Amino acid sequence: MKLSLSVRIAEAFDNKERSNMPFGEMLQLALKYGFQAMCFRASVAGIHTPLEVVRDYRAQLDAAKLQVSMITGDFAVPNNNDNGPDGLRHIKPYLDLAAELRAPLIRVCMKQQEDIYWAQRAADEAAERGIKLAHQSHASSLFETPDNAVKTLQAIGRPNFGLIYEAANWFLCGQEYGPAVIERIKPWLFNVYVQNHRLNPQGVSPVQTWIKGPVRVDHIGIWEKDGVDYDLVMNTFRKMHYGGYVTVHQAFAGVMPVEESVRLSAQYLKRFTGGAA
Repeated sequence: MKLSLSVRIAEAFDNKERSNMPFGEMLQLALKYGFQAMCFRASVAGIHTPLEVVRDYRAQLDAAKLQVSMITGDFAVPNNNDNGPDGLRHIKPYLDLAAELRAPLIRVCMKQQEDIYWAQRAADEAAERGIKLAHQSHASSLFETPDNAVKTLQAIGRPNFGLIYEAANWFLCGQEYGPAVIERIKPWLFNVYVQNHRLNPQGVSPVQTWIKGPVRVDHIGIWEKDGVDYDLVMNTFRKMHYGGYVTVHQAFAGVMPVEESVRLSAQYLKRFTGGAA
């Protein structure tokens, strides 16, 4: 397993369009705590970002000897709104951004059955440039449950279209997410996101789901209990010799100091990757 740090660490949970920390500071945190890559989102660089800024970020990454594990090229995808799938219909700007950042993977969004056709077309175009596409196991999407995720992936039927496994969304939707599910989605496993929530009817944040309606959660670290059983999840990936990226994907702005969250997340994950704690 390789560790990736998402720029989401400096976003607030309810505002995915603004970073509360300069990119350079996040890069230094990634270096300090032993990450091998960074995961880009539109709060730092998207298809709207001037090319010279994107190239400056890539130069900073090169100087730090860090890779880019994945990009999310616009705000609609992480907001998971009705415009989320639009990028599949016009994938070229996202492919161009991925190429500039030398990212092998692009996160996309799918909300309805007609998006399958566009996912196929986008995947074919991406394949011509050696780039993969992936969808997060996200509430209020075609990937809200493991059953629907597998069904959708089979329907798309492209070797370069896969899944970003993320246990917390399936957890809050009342779905299984453990070893049996991980084995089931293994053929499409392109990336792993880690974040954690505690279910709480009076929780600080509402999350919309199709299967359970609005669900309220509190935000907790992956090292904490009463949410996703990350000991179970990470031991499963360790035993299967998963060699891809595990990305710290949690929005910590307003929850706890960003550096503390990165330090504790890295310390926890290195128990399973064999890295120094």
